[in-house]
Amino acid sequence: MKYSVTSVMLPELDVAETCDLLQQLGYDGIEWRVRYTPENALGKGYSMWGEHKSGLSPANIAQKAGEVAKITADHGLEICAIAANLRCDEFDEIKRLADGVARMGPIPIRLGAPTDYDRSANYNDLYKRAVGAYSKAIDVLKPYGIRCFIEIHGGTLFPSASLAYRIAVNFKPDEMGVIYDVNNMAKDGFETFRIGMELLGAYLQHCHAGGWEPVPGEPDEKGTVPWSYQGCDLAESILDIPQFIKDLNAVGYQGFISIEDFRPVEPREKLKRQIDYLRSLE
Repeated sequence: MKYSVTSVMLPELDVAETCDLLQQLGYDGIEWRVRYTPENALGKGYSMWGEHKSGLSPANIAQKAGEVAKITADHGLEICAIAANLRCDEFDEIKRLADGVARMGPIPIRLGAPTDYDRSANYNDLYKRAVGAYSKAIDVLKPYGIRCFIEIHGGTLFPSASLAYRIAVNFKPDEMGVIYDVNNMAKDGFETFRIGMELLGAYLQHCHAGGWEPVPGEPDEKGTVPWSYQGCDLAESILDIPQFIKDLNAVGYQGFISIEDFRPVEPREKLKRQIDYLRSLE
């Protein structure tokens, strides 16, 4: 296995500092966050979902691409994906982002569907809209030789491997790949790992790994206990991480497993624990 980290986890480190840390811990790659900072987060300090010291965005990646690529390569790391948060119907921004990313290489870019799923609209209608939008987005990416990634994620149109496959199968594997996100299936998309991996086949092109544990709330007046989820070490996850690794090996997966751990824990500490644990399972 090859291991990487999403830089979304590391808001207080610049590009060089991020690469220094990952090199020291023995990681193989980096998934660079390239996003606009939400207006309500500007000027409020560095945070995972706000400003980042690295400051990479669709607006400046073309200017920073050479520097980012060189620093990353000089640390022996591979850029395995771009952690963008654009929707697939933001065509002008996708073109701007692709123009910059292509200067670093044919690196896949994650794109979300035009809308999430919140029960306010029928899935079948949202599915048709998403396929049409992804088709146009892929047309934007093709001249740059860049693939689109979709990520298994709770609350989206593809919270499971099979629903991600239903989108991806409309395209070729060199046009769209699926990020198999084990922790994001905990709440509303769990499927037996290997069934989903075998179904995805050539569309299984990247993985995310993070730990989730369920937390019970106070029962309501009828005695129903509400459950929420919080991050934890991979070793403590409600999902069977050892089986996850076994099944990836069984289907011949040779891509990256990218750590996503958004707990407020010192970065070096949690990143060392996660990679040491995953390596112990191989």
